[in-house]
Amino acid sequence: MNAMSDSVASPTVWLVTIVVTMGVLLVDLLIIARRAHEPSMAEVSRHLAFFIGLAVIFGVALWLFAEPHALSPHPGPEFFAGWLTEYSLSIDNLFIFLIIMNKFAVPRKYQQTALMIGIVLALVMRAIFIVVGAAAINQFSWVFYIFGAFLLWTAWKLAREGAEDEDEYEENRLVRFAQDHLPATREWNGTKLFSKENGKRLITPMFLVVLTLGTTDLLFALDSIPAIYGLTQDPYLVFTANVFALMGLRQLYFLIGGLLERLIYLSYGLAVLLGFIGVKLILHAMHENEFSFINGGHHIAWAPDIPIWLSLVVIIGTLAVTAVVSLLASARMSAAEQDARTGPRRDWDND
Repeated sequence: MNAMSDSVASPTVWLVTIVVTMGVLLVDLLIIARRAHEPSMAEVSRHLAFFIGLAVIFGVALWLFAEPHALSPHPGPEFFAGWLTEYSLSIDNLFIFLIIMNKFAVPRKYQQTALMIGIVLALVMRAIFIVVGAAAINQFSWVFYIFGAFLLWTAWKLAREGAEDEDEYEENRLVRFAQDHLPATREWNGTKLFSKENGKRLITPMFLVVLTLGTTDLLFALDSIPAIYGLTQDPYLVFTANVFALMGLRQLYFLIGGLLERLIYLSYGLAVLLGFIGVKLILHAMHENEFSFINGGHHIAWAPDIPIWLSLVVIIGTLAVTAVVSLLASARMSAAEQDARTGPRRDWDND
């Protein structure tokens, strides 16, 4: 069985989806490139509402009109479960984006461009992981054991980091190599990646920001793709859920700003979410078991597949409880306590 041909979407729908996605990104990039600026709250609110509205309409259309098939018995609910999971993971990513912007002192008017480039890179990387993941699942059902174990490890790591309040970000080796070995200038040249001084080409701070965002996006994809394959095996639903989650990420960054720092228990919520999906993947692997050293290579009858409706309830419930508890707890904290827990707060109005 070919995973792509058995998708809820035909090759024509795939092509239209990719063309439309590229068109939206291109328009967004051209608008930003023409006028680098800090967007107003009204602007980002309109754009974010537009992207969320599109995602909801798309999901409802799948729910009402998409035909169930082997890889996706419930296309609509699976899309919403995947989209909400990817969106919640994307919100966690915004913490790192915020730290990166602060670390490199990116001027507010250039942050839109940096974020947009980062989003394009994230889409490219996730598309690669989606294809690889679909091929692996199509050939080897035991890959769910690996995905499940990886998500459980990630959940444990997130819970531990939340307990230890680790909010420091360190550049990876590639970024440190670029900083140490490539000729660079500390002067910003608008949103350009390179600058010329005395006839010599230099990398700008924007180059390092984009490199940092790109390598960070790669690590995020390692978490997000196994997670969503635990909710749907249809690569089209995996792709579109990621597209809709990333499309509104730039607007979300500017809209909620300091609210991010009030979601003090987000790491715990994501740990529960990823842990649940990890267990779901392992149960599914046991149900489809092919390992001869486990139950003689036969499927394990008592290992049920967790239904998508239960997954959707757990996802929505976990996110709602995490948000409410975080906001209530942060509201009771003093400014000094919030600083100690989340690090120095960003001055969103005076950058």
